[in-house]
Amino acid sequence: MPRDERTLVRPGTVERRARLAVAGLFFANGFTYANLVPWLPTIKDRLDLSNAALGSAIAVMPLGALLLGMLAGPLIARLGSGRSAVITSIAACWVLPLIALAPNWLGLAAALFCLGALDAWTDSAMNAHGLRVQRRYGRSIINAFHALWSLSAVSGGLIGAAMAGLGAPIAAHLTGVAVLLTAVGLIAGRFLLAGPDHSERADGSEHTSRADIARVLRGAAGVLLALGVLLMLAGAVEDSAASWGAVFARDELAASAFLAGLPFVACQALMTLGRLTGDRLTDRFGAVAVTRTGALVAAAGMGAAVLLPMPATAILGFGLAGFGVATLFPLGLAAAGNVPGVRSGDGVTIVAWLARAGFLCFPPLVGVIADASSLRVGLALIPAAALVAAVLVRSLRPRTAAAAGDEARA
Repeated sequence: MPRDERTLVRPGTVERRARLAVAGLFFANGFTYANLVPWLPTIKDRLDLSNAALGSAIAVMPLGALLLGMLAGPLIARLGSGRSAVITSIAACWVLPLIALAPNWLGLAAALFCLGALDAWTDSAMNAHGLRVQRRYGRSIINAFHALWSLSAVSGGLIGAAMAGLGAPIAAHLTGVAVLLTAVGLIAGRFLLAGPDHSERADGSEHTSRADIARVLRGAAGVLLALGVLLMLAGAVEDSAASWGAVFARDELAASAFLAGLPFVACQALMTLGRLTGDRLTDRFGAVAVTRTGALVAAAGMGAAVLLPMPATAILGFGLAGFGVATLFPLGLAAAGNVPGVRSGDGVTIVAWLARAGFLCFPPLVGVIADASSLRVGLALIPAAALVAAVLVRSLRPRTAAAAGDEARA
């Protein structure tokens, strides 16, 4: 983390409880959609959807995030990052039963639209609050939060795969998940940090006049755009396992229902490993070196999954993709939340909003190519995206307050 944001207070009981509370929010966010992923083939069959139709329905989720995601900034400014994260997290988990009961493509798409918008708001709010806690600790902990998100996604994916494999009622399963995550959110809300979101910053980000905000955002537009494109590509790689891993394993490789859920699980499991080691590696080698190497690993893994289509290589390939992009999102969002002069909530919201374009564009594009040729050919887009990301990681280099001021005055 930037040297000018080193320890403001010594972490005590308040900070430790806040860290656990933010961890709970990250866990709930990762657990929500992961429980749904193994059910996508079942939903596809029940609604008699083509690959393109399923991909289009999945794409409506990031569309909701794109159309409404920018409201996270004003929401965080009004309610605070902690309260915003709790409210939107609880609302999101209750969309799961609606997805289970969707009667047709339109109902499925509408529910996924709502889930996408709520997920975008939760994502921005919990990351902004996580950065507050990180500043209190005076050292990097953001990758650990995202590691817990990945761990929860692994847990959710395993539970979802097991429930699907056992033939459990989808509505009962997803309703139970909603009840559990509601309790997590309510408990977490009691221990988040109090006070305004700029309390731990001393770079002018507390200014709230529209003129000041507009001036600072104009000056930071270039770096925020670069970070957004980078995370868009990282999102395409990460989302490939969630959107297509199960369908690819089942339809292209004739895997069982349980094995079909494992590419996603492998992606999230190795992503967890990458994030658990991410803070230490970043401190030692720097964000650019770590993320560039990771993007190349992701490209190699997905290339193997496409060129050597067997269940084992598919699981390994998606796993390497998750390991490779593990640190891109946490480090990218942290960079956006630490742009000098820009409120953390605004910086994270803008970059996360831009990143959602990857979730919008790639699933239907892969689906269209899959219907025209094969899903194996469609997934060839993913290693290409990872290679481009390896070129763009230079945008993660930290900016100084002086440089930001020069750009804002230009």
